[in-house]
Amino acid sequence: MDYRSNVTYITFGGHVEVHKYRYLYFVVMFTVYMLIISSNVTIVFIIMIYKDLHEPMYIFIAALLINSVLFSTAIYPKLLIDFLSDKQIISYPACLCQWFLYYWLGGSDFFLLSVMAYDRYVSICNPLKYTTLMQNTTVNIFLFSAWILPACITSVALLLNAREQICSFYLEGILCNSTILTLQCVNSRILKIFGFVVLVTLLLLPLLFIIFSYSRILVVSYRCKGVRRRAAQTCLPHLLVLINFSCLTSCDVLLPRLELNSPKIVRLIMTLQFVVYHPLFNPIIYGLKMRRINDHLKKLLCRKV
Repeated sequence: MDYRSNVTYITFGGHVEVHKYRYLYFVVMFTVYMLIISSNVTIVFIIMIYKDLHEPMYIFIAALLINSVLFSTAIYPKLLIDFLSDKQIISYPACLCQWFLYYWLGGSDFFLLSVMAYDRYVSICNPLKYTTLMQNTTVNIFLFSAWILPACITSVALLLNAREQICSFYLEGILCNSTILTLQCVNSRILKIFGFVVLVTLLLLPLLFIIFSYSRILVVSYRCKGVRRRAAQTCLPHLLVLINFSCLTSCDVLLPRLELNSPKIVRLIMTLQFVVYHPLFNPIIYGLKMRRINDHLKKLLCRKV
């Protein structure tokens, strides 16, 4: 506690030999951050400038990639500063702010993935109704909901966490995610109940809807050979992103439940997986697997060469 400014500071204790390898950490993570920004922005730029990509599926992909840029920007600058600092600390309000961005954008990703699953379901299972159901107004409502609803739900959780008294000022991690619960003096029953509501609303319900949508697509693809290739081309990238994100989210949920005396390197690796793989994985998958995006990407690269 800094009594002069009346600000509570939290010390990050999840770094592994940061004073010894600080410059190595900095160079590697800075490189990853630049790759994330450049790859995601490139795909979004391609979707924006080419009119044949101004379709709901590609608009949702662009929204997902914008989320990756925002998510990385909420995490990486602070990580890079900590690598070069003598003390890895953060004020508690800033920690809560990072926590909010972390879970708001994570919840938004699940909403966007569920909207993308619905888009593919309508396109493949009800192609004649696609233009009617997926109009510009509908797409805008989906985008607005995918960003605003998770923000509102996460804001309530943020206020509940801010009200709780903290007794520990040492965080077993390198950023403010679910591990901030370990700082609180007592395990609040209200927080547990609302945390379950958040888990169901932002994770389980979208996931169940996604599974239902793709199962229906699978049934239709099995019955109609003519749509198999189309379904594989457009749905496979979404499924790869979904599987990757679901696995990483599961790791994040398990993180605060690890024993505090578990190896520090294990917690570090689990955290880095979420902040590296997901933002970097998405543009690679969509850039390589989505034929139209890949064709425009090749044209853009060839033009520069």
